[in-house]
Amino acid sequence: MKKNISLILMGVGGVGRQLLQHIVSCRSLHAKQGIHLRVVGVSDSKSLVVASDAFTMELGDTFLMEVCRVKSDGASLSTISGYGESKVFTNSESTKKIIDVAAFLGKSTGLALVDCSASSETIPVLTQVVDLDCCIVMANKKPLTSTMEDYDKLISYPRRIRHESTVGAGLPVIASLNRILSSGDPVHRIIGSLSGTLGYVMSEVQDGKPLSQVVQSAKNLGYTEPDPRDDLSGMDVARKALILARLLGRRINLDDIKIESLYPEEMAPSVMSIEDFLGTGILSLNKDIQERVSKASLNGNVLRYVCTIDASRCQVGIQELPKDSPLGRLRGSDNVLEIYTRCYNDQPLVIQGAGAGNDTTAAGVLADIIDIQDLFP
Repeated sequence: MKKNISLILMGVGGVGRQLLQHIVSCRSLHAKQGIHLRVVGVSDSKSLVVASDAFTMELGDTFLMEVCRVKSDGASLSTISGYGESKVFTNSESTKKIIDVAAFLGKSTGLALVDCSASSETIPVLTQVVDLDCCIVMANKKPLTSTMEDYDKLISYPRRIRHESTVGAGLPVIASLNRILSSGDPVHRIIGSLSGTLGYVMSEVQDGKPLSQVVQSAKNLGYTEPDPRDDLSGMDVARKALILARLLGRRINLDDIKIESLYPEEMAPSVMSIEDFLGTGILSLNKDIQERVSKASLNGNVLRYVCTIDASRCQVGIQELPKDSPLGRLRGSDNVLEIYTRCYNDQPLVIQGAGAGNDTTAAGVLADIIDIQDLFP
């Protein structure tokens, strides 16, 4: 018997497009596993394209590849209306239609709502579909770092939510922590480098290169956001830390996390242009970072930008760490997480690997979708 998993994808940026390509390219593999992924709808920030009859029809692979092409060109999904058996809905209509499809399919064949956006605007939809017997798969960190009320709602049916790709892209961070917690092994401390960008930056400045040069190199390599300050602010790491802290039972919000930015407030995007920041602003930061690197070296340590979560704190920022520790040996853009528990007390559980990139993140999302197959008839 072939098992059909119906899904609606929200967000067709880099990760969303890569996911669609993975789904299409894995058709033969999934067929051997007795699984078929039915993409019945795809939405961007402005519109939703949905199969004419979501119960009996799906968006074909040719159509999905056209979606990828159109979005890669920066156009709206509405420009491919009339291409195949589909309907287009815009703005507020999109939300209502997703809820309608979720209510219909949730009670019959089941539905997975997949959030690959980077927007807070998906939260109202996600919190409504959880009561409609639907599953939720997320790469988007913002819903899980919203208010505790939203968080509690999203995880109210824990078997029906998967969010491995919100922390560490495709690395098994969430799954590993859930297994540890389910076994009754208390987690005492988590410390990790959870930004490929900042991991690269800190390991390069450790080699004596100026921060300004390293950030420009990271930007040229495609490691950073278009404005590198989005990475250097530490906010992305803070969101990942909050997700982990809440998983451990900490009822805290983003405002409760101490965040060290690599640039001062007077260089924030609202104050200084990106051109001025990259041209002159960041040059003034070189000396301080190099002094901190030298001081750490004298102590036999290295600097790493990490999140630290324990009983009394949840913070992100630069720390001195032993150079022979897993985090101290970190090179390049890998993510590294050290988990200390009763069982992993002297020698922590270490999870390391590529923690960024559309390909690895999308692969993690796809694995999450396949992981919920037992919840579908």
